[in-house]
Amino acid sequence: MHAVIRPDTVSPALPLDGSWRFQLLPAPEAPLAGRWAEIDVPGCWTVQDFDDIHGVNDLPQYTNIQMPWPELPPRVPAANPTGVFERDLDLPAEWAGRRIVLHIGAAESVLTATFNGTPVGIGKDSHLAGEFDVTDAARPGERNTVRLTVVKWSDATFIEDQDQWWHGGITRPVRLYATNPLHLADVQITADASGGLSVALSVRTTADGGILPSGWTVSGVLETASGPLEIAADQDFADACTASGRVSDFLGEARLNAAVPAVQPWSAEIPALYDLTVRLHHPDGTLADESRQRIGFRDVKIAGTDLLVNGVRVYIRGVNRHDFHPLTGRVVTPDDLRADLNLLKAYGFNAVRTSHYPPDPALLGLTDELGFYVVDEADIESHEHAHEIADDPRYLAAFTDRVSRMALRDKNHPSIIIWSLGNESDYGANHDAAAGWLRRYDPTRPIQYEGAIKDDEGHWDKPQTASDILCPMYASIEAITAHARSGRQTMPLIQCEYSHAMGNSNGTLAEYWQAIESTPGLQGGFIWEFWDHGILQRLDGKDGKAPGRPAGPAADPAAYADGVTAPGYRWAYGGDFGDTPNDGNFCADGVVFPDRTPKPAMAEHRELAAPVRLELTPEGEVRVTNHQHFRDLSWLTAQWRLEAGGTAPADLPDLAPGASAVIPLPPVAEALATLRVTSADGTLVCTPQLTLRPDDRDLLTRADAVGISSVSPIPLDDDGLLVHPLFASAPTLSVWRAPTDNDRWGGIAERWQAQGLDAVQRKLVSVERRAGRVAVLAEYTTDCAGTIRHEQVITPLVRADGLSGLLIEETAVLPDALTDVPRVGTVFETVPGLTTLDWYGHGPGETYPDRRASDPVGHHRSSVDALFTPYLRPQESGGRNAVRHFALAGPGVAGATIHLDAPRQVSVTRYRAADLAAAAHHDELVPRAACVVHLDAAHRGLGTASCGPDTLPRYLIGPGTYHWSWTLFPA
Repeated sequence: MHAVIRPDTVSPALPLDGSWRFQLLPAPEAPLAGRWAEIDVPGCWTVQDFDDIHGVNDLPQYTNIQMPWPELPPRVPAANPTGVFERDLDLPAEWAGRRIVLHIGAAESVLTATFNGTPVGIGKDSHLAGEFDVTDAARPGERNTVRLTVVKWSDATFIEDQDQWWHGGITRPVRLYATNPLHLADVQITADASGGLSVALSVRTTADGGILPSGWTVSGVLETASGPLEIAADQDFADACTASGRVSDFLGEARLNAAVPAVQPWSAEIPALYDLTVRLHHPDGTLADESRQRIGFRDVKIAGTDLLVNGVRVYIRGVNRHDFHPLTGRVVTPDDLRADLNLLKAYGFNAVRTSHYPPDPALLGLTDELGFYVVDEADIESHEHAHEIADDPRYLAAFTDRVSRMALRDKNHPSIIIWSLGNESDYGANHDAAAGWLRRYDPTRPIQYEGAIKDDEGHWDKPQTASDILCPMYASIEAITAHARSGRQTMPLIQCEYSHAMGNSNGTLAEYWQAIESTPGLQGGFIWEFWDHGILQRLDGKDGKAPGRPAGPAADPAAYADGVTAPGYRWAYGGDFGDTPNDGNFCADGVVFPDRTPKPAMAEHRELAAPVRLELTPEGEVRVTNHQHFRDLSWLTAQWRLEAGGTAPADLPDLAPGASAVIPLPPVAEALATLRVTSADGTLVCTPQLTLRPDDRDLLTRADAVGISSVSPIPLDDDGLLVHPLFASAPTLSVWRAPTDNDRWGGIAERWQAQGLDAVQRKLVSVERRAGRVAVLAEYTTDCAGTIRHEQVITPLVRADGLSGLLIEETAVLPDALTDVPRVGTVFETVPGLTTLDWYGHGPGETYPDRRASDPVGHHRSSVDALFTPYLRPQESGGRNAVRHFALAGPGVAGATIHLDAPRQVSVTRYRAADLAAAAHHDELVPRAACVVHLDAAHRGLGTASCGPDTLPRYLIGPGTYHWSWTLFPA
């Protein structure tokens, strides 16, 4: 492994991507057939259509912790899919006399290579390249044959037990390239923020005996703002090598040094890069080899409990990211990677953890260019057998090999600020060995490993060998703040995983960041994770509903869009390909859908990462603060958004990082002031909002120009339910929601169902009519948690404009046994034909009580169909928080306007909670013609209990008396 990046002009390359001959065998020992199929490389055979000659039928399989087979390490199953890839190629005649290298970007899991029938190498790391010297086997000027055999399961699979789909295949590009026999073997660059530059070169020869001839030289050129800067060789180092005889050794070494004036330091906010070229010259001065790098000058240090970049304590607003694509499985293109990072940048993320292996190398070039702090993670996870493998000497070489090869490949990327020893592999001697090598090889970066501290909550202050960062998983707000305030903290605390983004999730993200930004010693973390790992699956059969194969890379991209698959397709998760064992939809835990459509949690993060913050001073002025670390505000523009309609100009002062200034308010008497901040290209950056005065103008009041109507008695049916032209189903009490993934995986929904909250039985107790009003008392019985008493008092109203309506005042009394219910409120269904919702509250996106920072309060409008969020497994979704009033309308249909007595949680969708709870996929859902409307007096928070803490106590709903009221008028 090395970090040499050669231009084609110096090192010609022959790409080998494309169609290869292919056979999928049931086991490595199985014989080849007399005919071949065709398959694309790079590609996973698990998602491609090909002639399955041997009938292996190997499809994607998803497991989280458990292994796909029961044998203990290092044993593998007898049934072991094995792909044999073969193709012919014509080697250029001018490659004769050159060193020829076969490069395979990645293969899962064991790769063996032959060239013209000669074995040339073997590799076992599924996420790093294998390079094999094929010079002796190659025949330049002739046709050559390369064969790559990939065995899916091996002893190495036990340390690749990551939470993702299992695939098989060659997943990154394949190529041949040629170099001089005497060539650059490696380039190691150290560039600090003050402009110090050091380049260490290794030179190797394939000549017999490996002797480095005398007279060869190295040189370097750095492109700077003031022109090319020649970098001289370190003569002291060269003289020392000559004196010791090292220059004549097998490994030639040389160093280049320079002091670069007036450098712009690299950071995630200002990702300044410089082009560096280093060259190896023949004794006559002609070029023998060359490497070109884009480098950044920056420092990374730990000072006490702070991680510093260029001397500044930075917040890590990170996400965990796999190499994933819903059509190709593990194969990603540079365009895919750029799209991923641009999306993250647009939503306020500044850091990526490469969970749980080194990424496609193109990603790191882009994190350098676009500006992201990177935790580069070794391809080590032994989840199910972590305890045994951590100290198993049979795996010692694998641990050190994977860590060292990662560092050798990736060391020159300025975006990498931390190395990680892997993930969820317990902690043992193998980690200490890998950490020791890494500290010696690269002392410029800290190391982290969660396994070293995972069992130490409450004792996070004890000395560490394998981690410089306190990087727990899913620690609660209480735990991290208590540690930071204990006086015993010794390392920066940056969670490697937190806020599990599974389904309708990421509750209390705002509270996490309030704690982080107000508590010294806390510096952020990495949300789990970027992707929902849904694979696009065809639906086959006569009815077009039977699960079929993966749609694969040949699928029409139009088959999926905006988080919802087209007819005949669906998003597949564990078990959908008949894979056993599996872990269901636990792979659908990202902040974006499989097609990269952002989930509502993305907008939440964008607002919490806002570079511009507003504060209302006691004097009634607006103070604006630049919340960035290195960048001023000159790249941003802003304007006030007025709730009464229109906009007003807002001039952002050119503030330095951390600086504040007072700016004028718009000249309009508004209760709320929202500042819409965008970048120069119009990309929304944040929408901070100020409450200038309490705003209750749109809330229901008994004296709000209404009087008791003298219309005929309020119509009720025999069960005491309201009859009204708007209702297809009358308003009743609702105490249940379709379980979210957090509810299901966290065991909360199971408790609700045991209590019978999903099937409460209503019994009419009494109907009392008095003074034109009607009071309806009912009891809702649960299986084992007692009875809920519910009263509706319905009053006919007339508005000042003569319109007649209704006031519905409701009371529910929850018994003591109901300590945690999903909601308390009203549910009804409208007549068909209502298609549009206008509301005043949080929006325009989906919000919930513990996830609402993203969408400012205001007037919003949406089609009813667009309100629903299609999480991969159907669940509670589509809510809007703090709604004061809303109106439903439709063409040719009498709509309605509803005012609420207080800001309430409201949802309007086409699905009943029972519809959502019964469906495993969206192709099983049938939208109703009616609107299903929930008006919640209280709605439980979302939390992240599928993996991590539940919501905070203040967002829970317990026993007691709940009052709420609403008015209903024609629109």
